[in-house]
Amino acid sequence: MTEKPLLIGIVGGSGSGKTSVAQELIRRLGLAQVETLLLDMDAYYAPLEVVRGRFGERPINWDHPHAFDLELMASHLTGLKRSQPIRKPIYDFSTSDRVGWSEAVQPGRVVVLEGLLLFALPELRDQLDVKIFVDTDADIRILRRLQRDTLERGRTLDSVIQQYLESVRPMHLEFVEPSKRWADLIVPTGVENERALEMLFHHVLGVLAV
Repeated sequence: MTEKPLLIGIVGGSGSGKTSVAQELIRRLGLAQVETLLLDMDAYYAPLEVVRGRFGERPINWDHPHAFDLELMASHLTGLKRSQPIRKPIYDFSTSDRVGWSEAVQPGRVVVLEGLLLFALPELRDQLDVKIFVDTDADIRILRRLQRDTLERGRTLDSVIQQYLESVRPMHLEFVEPSKRWADLIVPTGVENERALEMLFHHVLGVLAV
C-alpha cells in the first residue's frame, strides 16, 4: 500500500520569505532522497473572468479569498492526500489570468504548499499535516515586494505602493496575521533562520520515519 503523502503548509505575509523557506526545505529533503512536490497558492488564482464577476464594480482585491479558486485547490489537496496525481494550473501574472495546465504530477512523499491564506481557510488548513508560519517584519516584507513586483512582474513603483496600502496590508491584518495561531512552528526572519530550518527538516524526517 502506498504511504500517504505528508502535506506541509508554509504561510507568511507577502514578501516574508515563505517561498525561500519552502524551496530550501525541498532542497534538503531532496538531499535526503525524499520525493517532494512544491505547490504555490498563487497558481490557484481564479481565471480573470471569474474574479471580475466576483468583485463586480469594485476594484479586484488580489489578496482576498474571493480572488482564488479555493474549490480547485481543496480538491487537489484531497487528491494528493490520496496519492492521486494532479494537473496544476498555470497562471500568468502579466495578464492576471490562468493560461493552461501542467502535465500530471505525482505527490511524492512530501507535498510542500506555500501561500498567504492556507491557514485562514478551513477547507485548506484542515488538510495540512504540518503548519509553518514565516514571521518577518513589515518593513522587510514591503521592500521585498517592491523589488519583486517591479523587477519580475513589470509593475510600477506607484502601483505596488497603492496596492499595498489599499489591499495587501488590510488583508494581511484581517486574514494572514491572525492565522498565525494555527501554526505548529513559527520561523522568524525566514530562510536566514538556520536553526529553525534545521528543526523543521529533522521534524519532517521524524514524522516520515513513524
